[in-house]
Amino acid sequence: FAMSTLLIGASFSPNLFAHETEQLNYNLVNIQADASRQVANDEMRAVLYIEKSHKQPAELSNQINQLMNQAQAMARKYSQVKIETGTQSTHPVYDNDNNKLKEWRARAEIQLESKDFKAASQLISELQQHFQTQSINFSVSDDQRKKVENVLMIEASKNFQQRAQTITQAWNKNQYNLVTLNLNTSNYFPQPMMRGAAKFSMAEAAPAQDMAAGESKIMVNANGSIQLK
Repeated sequence: FAMSTLLIGASFSPNLFAHETEQLNYNLVNIQADASRQVANDEMRAVLYIEKSHKQPAELSNQINQLMNQAQAMARKYSQVKIETGTQSTHPVYDNDNNKLKEWRARAEIQLESKDFKAASQLISELQQHFQTQSINFSVSDDQRKKVENVLMIEASKNFQQRAQTITQAWNKNQYNLVTLNLNTSNYFPQPMMRGAAKFSMAEAAPAQDMAAGESKIMVNANGSIQLK
């Protein structure tokens, strides 16, 4: 990745530069304005895991691999759901005196992502025959979030202008110049459905027909400064 820099040379009179600096350092006002929306969550993410123990690490690995392969085979029936393997780990377990190796313990995760809540919940229900649910979260998808942020940037800019105009009038000035303006998007907060280890039927946890994804707040902040004239 190459970065090029364009340098433009110009000569300024010291007196002119001092005058411009002086002009810019009076009648400055800092302003902040926001715009926000409550947006329906349209994406679901879930993490499921399995934990197994065995005295033979090779056999333990075979068991884990078999269950992970079964999970991916189940997921192929749900084209609307994206599945990925997550963290996998294996570690030894010793007795209470930490002298004798008792067994090996392994843990493996799968991650699901989908905009089709019904399909995702049905797949989770099938996977829970062997897997436990670590967490299910709902959030606004990247595409939807960007669309909303584009709208909010315009709205936040207009709110900034309205405040600038109000302040200008309050100080009995005719107009103002925009000096700086920054537009910042805030993080949105996914809504958790459940967290922690759990093993139960989806009928008890979250039936597809009753899936409540909730909403997330998306905000754009406009802050900057103006010079009253």
